[in-house]
Amino acid sequence: MLFACLWVIDFSFTFIFPHSLMYIYNVTVTIEKSVQDEWLKWMREVHIPDVMSTGFFVENKICKLITEEAEITYAIQYTFGKMEDLTNYQKTNAPRLQKEHAEKFKGKFAAFRTILEII
Repeated sequence: MLFACLWVIDFSFTFIFPHSLMYIYNVTVTIEKSVQDEWLKWMREVHIPDVMSTGFFVENKICKLITEEAEITYAIQYTFGKMEDLTNYQKTNAPRLQKEHAEKFKGKFAAFRTILEII
């Protein structure tokens, strides 16, 4: 599978040391075509800014899987520096933000999350 990415950078984090260990919190979402445009607009204008405003992430990207499948799948990637940041986000903010997403697009999506190490 190929990814097409849209970079959205939070410029408040202006310098990443090249040898610093960094991670990506990757959220893969398959969304129904009937709500794709609404979902993408909401992600860009509401959800991702809300996630970034928590202060736990330094950068984000929205990637669309390029595939021959009928399903529409995106990977939303949030870059962070310490596992403790992700743990704190998951404890303090993720439940509320995931609930908002689940309620707004109930029955129209499937999601799973992975953690990647940038090497």
